[in-house]
Amino acid sequence: MSSDKKPAESERNSPEQQMRRPVQIAGVTIQPRDASEDATLPPVTAAAEPVAVSGKHCGLVAIVGKPNVGKSTLLNALVGQKISITSRKAQTTRHRITGIRTQGLSQYVFVDTPGFQTIHGTALNKSLNKTVVGAVSDVDLVLFVVEAGSFTTADAKVLALLKPGIPVLLVANKLDNVHRRGDIAPWLREMQERHAFNEFVPMSAKQPKDIERLLGICEKYLPEQAWWHAEDELTDRSEKFLASEMVREKLFRLTGDELPYTSTVVIDKFEEEPGRTAKRMLRIAATIVVEREGHKAMVIGDKGEKLKRIGTETRVELEKLLDAKVFIELWVKVRSGWADDEARVRSFGYE
Repeated sequence: MSSDKKPAESERNSPEQQMRRPVQIAGVTIQPRDASEDATLPPVTAAAEPVAVSGKHCGLVAIVGKPNVGKSTLLNALVGQKISITSRKAQTTRHRITGIRTQGLSQYVFVDTPGFQTIHGTALNKSLNKTVVGAVSDVDLVLFVVEAGSFTTADAKVLALLKPGIPVLLVANKLDNVHRRGDIAPWLREMQERHAFNEFVPMSAKQPKDIERLLGICEKYLPEQAWWHAEDELTDRSEKFLASEMVREKLFRLTGDELPYTSTVVIDKFEEEPGRTAKRMLRIAATIVVEREGHKAMVIGDKGEKLKRIGTETRVELEKLLDAKVFIELWVKVRSGWADDEARVRSFGYE
């Protein structure tokens, strides 16, 4: 047994030694400063406290509901510009689309979501539902959109997704379709029993006065904080994305219910060139993807007339939306079973 005595703890680690111990890293030794060097250093100042943003408000508002209740029409009206496509076909909206409205000292960041799918169990529908669930999990306010006077099983499944603790407004849309307004009051009482909605907003997304009223109600729920986007921004989506959506809208509108919902659009080329007669010139090439040869013939039409019309209407709307001269080429390809293939669904830009 060794007779060497260990030094007392106070001798080994005096306060001066603890503060002045050399820092050793493999191959490097950093010697500490002595007290005289410390005296020459400027005093350390505390970090500045964050400055509160006075007067400005900004918040995230999710727009949710079953398919075809008018969510995209409502988003476009709230933003004051068409950024989300619309049609009578279910599943028109397939992505989380952000619309931005800056008015006065308030900035509203609206999120349009796909309609929650309860019928089709494809990889595409699972992706769309995942987008809906993600959109309602971390927002300041939810607009739960239903058709005024109606509440279906599909509505109930969307309502069940809403998280407790997040304010929810019941937006009773398409009020102009209700012939007996006296029926709305008992329906609203029934809705209050289903969920503790913060407020009820019977309205029509096509009426500017109703949109202004809804904006005023939403403003109360926006936190006081700095804006997230520039004052003139309308969406966080790219022009390339908007181009693909516009082709898809015209595709659905011009083919009606004949073309299955699984058709999609992929942008192959999106290039900007200096314009001769306009400030900007865009060259776009896009592929319309369908599942069967019969669908391809339907999209192309007799002597290519249907495809030509899809391209023309897309070009006209994009020129107005993007303030540019647009040249667009469209192709149609068959990809059987793509909506059931998770890898292909992701490759086409779905989350």
